[in-house]
Amino acid sequence: MSNLASLKLVASKKPRSIAPVQHRRNKMGAKLWEQIQLAKSQMEGTVFAPLKYRTVIDRETGIRRQVELPKRVKPWWWVSQEGKVCVSVKYGSYTIELARGKPSVEVASANDLIKTLETIKVAVEAGELDAQIDAASNTLRSGFRGK
Repeated sequence: MSNLASLKLVASKKPRSIAPVQHRRNKMGAKLWEQIQLAKSQMEGTVFAPLKYRTVIDRETGIRRQVELPKRVKPWWWVSQEGKVCVSVKYGSYTIELARGKPSVEVASANDLIKTLETIKVAVEAGELDAQIDAASNTLRSGFRGK
């Protein structure tokens, strides 16, 4: 009992599920992490290809098996007509407005692009974009209800 006495015991249980707001933040954070890694790999001249699992059925035997395939990650940034790099944040296929009427951020260079994506990721994790993410989530879900 002396070993257990040295520990701080509490009456807390692990939650069975997380709140929907936190789930959306985690989802957006994961997508922003992918964009940061994609930007870093493009700066270094390497290929960023995370793997995903896909179930395929062998035509001859009919057996299902899981195969690792590279996941396609599309960049959220582009070069504007002025030669500046612009980046927008997406939730699914929906572009999130960071401020009213302003869905993108203009940056000067690739280094600034990575810093900007990291700043947006911190803002998402802090809950600063919860209202915009919730609106995008509701818009996306409404497209699936009528089918």
